[in-house]
Amino acid sequence: MRNTIFTGLSVCLSVTSTLGQQKDSRPNILFIMADDHTSQAISAYKGILSSYLPTPNIDRIANEGVRMDNCFVTNSISTPSRACILTGQYSQNNGVYTLDDDLDVNHPTVAKELQQAGYQTAIIGKWHLGTEPQGFDFYNILPGQGRYYNPLLIRKGDWQAGENGGQKTSEYPGHSTDVITDETLNYLKSADKNKPFFILCHFKAPHDPWLAAERFNQLLENDTIPEPPNMLDNYESKGAYTQQLTNGLENMYMLGKGSAPANASRDEKRRQNYQVYIKKYLRCIAGIDENVGRLLAYLDSTGLAENTIVVYTGDQGFFLGEHGWYDKRLMYEESLRMPLLIRYPKEIPPASVNQDMTLNLDFAPLFLDYADLRKPDYMQGESFRKNLTGKTPLKWRKSIYYRYWMNNDIWHHIPALYGIRTEHYKLIFYYSKALGMNGAHENNLPPEWELYDLENDPAEMHNIYNLPENAKLIVHLKKELQKLKKKYGDED
Repeated sequence: MRNTIFTGLSVCLSVTSTLGQQKDSRPNILFIMADDHTSQAISAYKGILSSYLPTPNIDRIANEGVRMDNCFVTNSISTPSRACILTGQYSQNNGVYTLDDDLDVNHPTVAKELQQAGYQTAIIGKWHLGTEPQGFDFYNILPGQGRYYNPLLIRKGDWQAGENGGQKTSEYPGHSTDVITDETLNYLKSADKNKPFFILCHFKAPHDPWLAAERFNQLLENDTIPEPPNMLDNYESKGAYTQQLTNGLENMYMLGKGSAPANASRDEKRRQNYQVYIKKYLRCIAGIDENVGRLLAYLDSTGLAENTIVVYTGDQGFFLGEHGWYDKRLMYEESLRMPLLIRYPKEIPPASVNQDMTLNLDFAPLFLDYADLRKPDYMQGESFRKNLTGKTPLKWRKSIYYRYWMNNDIWHHIPALYGIRTEHYKLIFYYSKALGMNGAHENNLPPEWELYDLENDPAEMHNIYNLPENAKLIVHLKKELQKLKKKYGDED
């Protein structure tokens, strides 16, 4: 009898042990990204909008983790940024330079690396990379930019299932932010509990035309939203290109989207139309924050929160009236800086703030590091896992390289440019050439330089490139710029 009991107990212990071995203890990764959500519109960053539209659920990630204050994009436009995040490479290395480029289906990505290493991988929401997603066990994505109301989604298996070999789409009732969250939660509920997951929940909002869910349509209706202090920039020290880019960045939202009369002054138009624009934008943010709360609540209720890395970001920065502009593409701070909040209870101290320079180039190596995987040689970024715990490596970067390739595009007419940002200075070169890039067009703008002292002029109102006393500084910055171009394989 004792032998029988002992044998049965041994079998039971053996089964229990086997089940324990099957469960992969590596952390889950929930990567939430909103399209064009900028740090100025997240109250954790304590900007002028914080008291008008708090974002308590997004802020919770920062309060229970870390707020990154100096995360920058390598190419401030949606498609190239998303390709950079997935590949850990600059545009010149992954082949995605402009909005009109597609990501090669055979190109290596962090999703493929994690999938091969045993992670469950999924992307839900905005994809915007042209070709069918690869490296994902599941996807349910918007076709192209997608629509706000009753969105169409392409589910895995339906890429070539439509008429004439096209994509088959299914309509989902409701607002896209709600729908994308619903689908993310559905996937989480069906995921294998014994395997870690890598889930990309990517919202369409708050992209132009900023259509919020109906329940937010009257939000802020009777409020006067504060203006950014540099909204009335008159570009006195900036170059000849400014009028052309102003036509692209200002008129797109200032004219036709606001209430200013045609004979109003420039500043009157900016002020009146800003109120219309910013309220539409913030109403979209309210929906995102509400849905981030739903995702965090699910992690709490299922016991997943402790072992899940939650990342919140936007695909680049965005102008919210600064310099009188909207959109992105340029190398000014509002366009260059990305919001980045990360929570991982097992490692990251709560309510911490990090000032280290990071890039969207670094996201893929970070994810692999958390999954106990070596960074592949093709990735150009660096894991900042140690930085997140307050242990910045001694040789961590002191400057970042940026390049925008889509010269004189038909919507915004921004000149192609590249530049370097250090802790105190920013040097920008507008070379204004199409170079055969998809969606780029030639123009007659001469090349120009800008230099900003970020310590004394954080709003970037005064271009000091032509001041004689800065000659030695400029030589130094140009040498550093060339080093970065060489390091990242951009020596055209």
